[in-house]
Amino acid sequence: MSATAIALDVGGTSIKGAAVARDGGLCHTARWYTRAERGPEAVLETVLDCAAELAERFRPAAAGVAVPGIVDEAAGTAVLAANLGWRDLPVRQRLSEHLGIPVAFGHDVRAGGIAEARAGAGRGSRDFLFVPVGTGIAAALMVDGRPLSGSHTRAGELGHLVIRADGEPCACGTRGCVETLASAAAVARRYAAATGAAGVTARQVGERAATGDRVAATVWQEAVDALADGLASTVTLLDPERIVIGGGLARAGEPYLGALRAALAARLTFQTMPELVPAELGHEAGCFGAGLLAQDLLDEGAAA
Repeated sequence: MSATAIALDVGGTSIKGAAVARDGGLCHTARWYTRAERGPEAVLETVLDCAAELAERFRPAAAGVAVPGIVDEAAGTAVLAANLGWRDLPVRQRLSEHLGIPVAFGHDVRAGGIAEARAGAGRGSRDFLFVPVGTGIAAALMVDGRPLSGSHTRAGELGHLVIRADGEPCACGTRGCVETLASAAAVARRYAAATGAAGVTARQVGERAATGDRVAATVWQEAVDALADGLASTVTLLDPERIVIGGGLARAGEPYLGALRAALAARLTFQTMPELVPAELGHEAGCFGAGLLAQDLLDEGAAA
């Protein structure tokens, strides 16, 4: 079986893989455990092995890979992916040498934004934010269908806007970041700390809040308020037409999105309230985006 490209989305927990059909859709998906505790080189070897497995099966003309953290897309380098232990790692070069085909390289959230722009909830919108709310929080700032990476490839770190100067310490080294209150990991952690109930997921906290659990309701509302604070600052600076919310918490549906919509509207005065909608591509967004980057690479080569 053949495909035009293969795609990989490398995360701290799992590596998602896909084969991209000629019409641009994903004709096959797969998943492997990252097992980041083994160390950075072992993780890279796993990525190379997963890519080789897909390449042997589908015989692609190109590959795309999306990774988290701080990336240099022009150089094809993972500058810092803390969850993977990667620092200044030439991922694109290593993958291209291993597969013997051209490789497109991107940031996982920006790749997801590209996918949502072309085939998801961002269709028809000139300027929008793609905000996946998961273990962490970041944003893709989409302008005319392309993600803004910034002068130093660090644009979109919404989760590290400081909104509570005396708040909890954040992994980034400061305190009171959006991520310390609004991420799925923060919701689960803060509920467990307040109740002693281990193993309750963020989505379950939302469900408990809806049934009258006061602690859950407090944690849930604080998460919504924190993200609304971060989004209000972003809306003031960028004036997006639409905000596309993805990640695990978005799957809670209107109980979450409706509350977030109301909290954001309450914080805006002269600004225009953007449309706030759920993402459409779910966990496949980053992998889909990596595949689109690979197809773009092929199209550019054909046009040259």
